[in-house]
Amino acid sequence: MTSTAADETASDLPARSGSGVRVKTPSAIWVLIAGAVGLTAALTLTIEKIELLIDPAYVPSCSINPVLSCGSVMVTPQASEFGFPNSLLGIVAFSVVVVAGVLAVAKVALPQWFWAGLAVGTLLGAVFVHWLIYQSLYVIGALCPYCMVVWSMTIPLLVVVSSIALRPLAGNAFARAVYQWRWSLVALWFTGLILLIVIRFWAYWSTLI
Repeated sequence: MTSTAADETASDLPARSGSGVRVKTPSAIWVLIAGAVGLTAALTLTIEKIELLIDPAYVPSCSINPVLSCGSVMVTPQASEFGFPNSLLGIVAFSVVVVAGVLAVAKVALPQWFWAGLAVGTLLGAVFVHWLIYQSLYVIGALCPYCMVVWSMTIPLLVVVSSIALRPLAGNAFARAVYQWRWSLVALWFTGLILLIVIRFWAYWSTLI
């Protein structure tokens, strides 16, 4: 990498301010948006779950067809993997992300350990999301649209938060390469996920053509 390219990459990275890290505006806005969208989806899922508990005959608003059916997913054990609705985890996690996003947009310098902790938490969330994706595709055989919104926020959020948390490794060639290709990796992830969904439910999609 040339020195010019390195300087351009470094200009995109979060800047240190005293004992904290001041996040660049685009990344800060993305953290806030991802947190707000994820929180909205988690809250909606929780409300739908409560309605379903009150009235077992209730049809959730995201039950659209045999494949896109929140109702089919909500009643499974996987939807309450830890003994309570998974959406409650989402509410807590995305609330933290929203707060971090608000502070980052306001240019509040948060400590490096906070971003590192948020990156680790997001990584664990991404692992759990991929387990849920597998369960939805190959065990339950149905997709929850609101859950898919959470999925689509988690991976880009992991990329952005990790780029902030790994700021001390900015001089590392591998870290810089990953940073430069981060959105390409996200695009590949979305492409792969879409292909999996199309292939898994092709028998149904083909009837709509």
